[in-house]
Amino acid sequence: MNIILLSGGSGRRLWPLSNDVRSKQFIKLLKNDEGDYESMLQRVYRQIKRADESSEITIATGKSQVSSTVNQLGDSVDVCVEPARRDTFPAILLATLYLRDIKGKKDDETVVVCPVDPYTDDSFFDALKELSELAEDSDYRISLLGGVPTYPSAKYGYIIPANEERISGVKKFCEKPDEKTAQTYIDEGGLWNLGVFAFRIGEIAKLSGGMDYDEYLTHYEEQKAISFDYAVCEHEEKMQVLRYKGEWKDIGTWNTFSEIMPEDTVGDALLDESCDGVVAVNQLDIPVLAMGLKDVVIAASPDGILISDKNRSSHMKEYVDRLDAEVMYAEKSWGSYHVIDTTSESLTIKVTLEPGSSMNYHSHEFRDEVWVIAQGSGFITVDGMQQEVKQGDVVTVMAGCKHTVAAETHMVIIEVQLGRDIDVRDKIKHEL
Repeated sequence: MNIILLSGGSGRRLWPLSNDVRSKQFIKLLKNDEGDYESMLQRVYRQIKRADESSEITIATGKSQVSSTVNQLGDSVDVCVEPARRDTFPAILLATLYLRDIKGKKDDETVVVCPVDPYTDDSFFDALKELSELAEDSDYRISLLGGVPTYPSAKYGYIIPANEERISGVKKFCEKPDEKTAQTYIDEGGLWNLGVFAFRIGEIAKLSGGMDYDEYLTHYEEQKAISFDYAVCEHEEKMQVLRYKGEWKDIGTWNTFSEIMPEDTVGDALLDESCDGVVAVNQLDIPVLAMGLKDVVIAASPDGILISDKNRSSHMKEYVDRLDAEVMYAEKSWGSYHVIDTTSESLTIKVTLEPGSSMNYHSHEFRDEVWVIAQGSGFITVDGMQQEVKQGDVVTVMAGCKHTVAAETHMVIIEVQLGRDIDVRDKIKHEL
C-alpha cells in the first residue's frame, strides 16, 4: 500500500505547545503500547505499519517541519518537501509526482492520501488498506472514506452516497455547511468527509499539465492555493465511497485533545481534589498547582501559559495571533533547543543532541558563541580542527568561525550567543 501522509499543517491551535515551527502533530501527549509518550505523527505512522507492515509511507510536509519529522520517525523516513504552503491539492499533486518520478511508481499503482491528525483505532487503518484495494479494482477515478456522522457538524464536509450500501457511488460532494444544512445532509444519508482519498497515480499526475516532479517543484510557489476537495472532488463525477463506522476524532483544539489524553496531568502539575474536568500540561521546569477549577485546560511551555475554559479554548486563535513572540522551543533532526534567557545582547539556549547525531557545519557573521558541555561527550569541529569534549568543557566560537558538534552520547549544551544582531537568519551552511 502506498500512503501519502499529509503533515504540512502548522499554526498555534494548541498554543502554547504548538507554534509556527512545532505543529500539533509533533506534540507528545499520547501514549503508545509501552506507555511512552508519542505524538500524533508517531501514532498514525505506527498504526499504518501495524495494519500493513509492507506499506510505503511518504510524509508530505513543509521545509520548516522536516527536522521535526526526521527527529520523530528517524533518518530513513521518506519525505516529500513542499517549498511553500499551497494547501492540499498542490501538496498531494507534488507528492504524487514524487512517487512516480523519484520513487519509480507506475501510473496504474494506487495511493491513499490520509491526514496526519485523526485519533482513531486500528480498524480505520484496515479501512485504508481496503480503500486502496477498491481503487485498484474499480473504474472510479477517486475513492473516498466516509465517516458515519454522530451529530450535524459544521466542521466537516459531507459525502452524499448514491445508496445505503457499504460501498457506493457518490451522488454529491459537499463542502463544510452550517449546522442546519448539515442536518439535511445527514437526513439524506450523508457521511463525514474524513479527508482520505485513494486514486491511481496517473489520474492525479496528469493534472500537473505535463510537468514532471522537478518542473512542478520549481514552479510550486506559483501554484494556486486550493484544497483537493475544491480542485478535484467537487468536479469529479466518477467517485465511490466506503463507509466507516469506527472511532474517529479530528483533534484540532485543546477541548478535543483533552478528551483523548491518557492522563489529567503531563509534566510537573498537581490538581487538588476539588478540581473536576481539569487537564494540565506543563513543559516548564517549575511546578503548576491547580485548585478548585472546573472544565479548564492549563498548558505551560517556554512559549507561554494558557488557562482557559475547555469550550472557550477553541476560540483563542484571534488572541494568540496578537502575541508577537519568538519561538522558544523546537525539535531538530539532531535533537532540540530551548531558549532559556534573552537580553538585548545575548541569547541563552539549552541544546540537546541525541547519540550519533550532529549539527550542520555552519558559521555566524554577527555573533560569538560560548558552549558549556553540561552532559555527555562528543566532538566539536571549529574551522576544520576536531576536538573531543566532555562534561564541564567550555568552548568559545568567534563570529565567522565554521563549527559543528557531533554527539557520541546524549549531550546537553548550554549555548550563550553574544552580539547585538542575534537573528535566526544569521547562519551560513558549509561543507565539512
